[in-house]
Amino acid sequence: MSMTLNHPIRDASVMSRRSIRHATRNLDSLLIGIVLPIMLLVMFTYVFGGAIETGERYIDFVVPSIIVLCAGYGAGTTAVSVTQDMTEGIVDRFRTMQVVSSAVLTGHVAASMARNLGSTAVVVLLSFAFGFRPTAGPLAWLAAIGLVALFILALSWLSATLGLLTRTVDAASSVGFFILFLPYVSSAFVPIETMPGWLQPVAAHQPITPIVETLRGLLLGTEIGSSAWVAVTWCVAILVVSVAAAALLWRRSRRP
Repeated sequence: MSMTLNHPIRDASVMSRRSIRHATRNLDSLLIGIVLPIMLLVMFTYVFGGAIETGERYIDFVVPSIIVLCAGYGAGTTAVSVTQDMTEGIVDRFRTMQVVSSAVLTGHVAASMARNLGSTAVVVLLSFAFGFRPTAGPLAWLAAIGLVALFILALSWLSATLGLLTRTVDAASSVGFFILFLPYVSSAFVPIETMPGWLQPVAAHQPITPIVETLRGLLLGTEIGSSAWVAVTWCVAILVVSVAAAALLWRRSRRP
């Protein structure tokens, strides 16, 4: 029983270390994952912030959104790593070895978690230098970290699934653009009530809005309401569907 259990854990650990090593060698992606959110933070705070009325300091309003954007964009790069493995033939080599098949995808997701939690932490720390002043206590911070981790986990598995669907690295890289675009049609950067009437239902009923609203409530003490359970439901639903789809696509990708 112990050997049966340790085998997939050991394989997942090996694949995670492999993916992390590859990520640390790709300095361009690491820097973009950190620099891009910081650039957006500077742009929205110092360029657009004065023109956007939210009823509070805009830096406090926008930092939770930048955290979600950073986590989402970083998780989206997992598709590139998975597609690269699938197209370069290394997966076929793994399948000839005594390696648990799920360990390859699990390794990519674990590496994505480590990489993106790290880059998100850097963005949070730098936001204090820009004037971000959260009021959260220890429990609220733990809840916020848990929500961000769940969001990264869900999007990492979704990205891995899309990486199995795409045939080229260029196509996989477009996944990051989609994830980067979604927060703009939400309450991330402007209040929903300022949007055109036809766009407000779209912004209100997509996953980014309740996640951002919950994060704002946890960090700044604003009203959360039903956003928390809606955010968790979205993340869990994306996670469950993505894991199931990834398992199916992985089996179908096996060559006869």
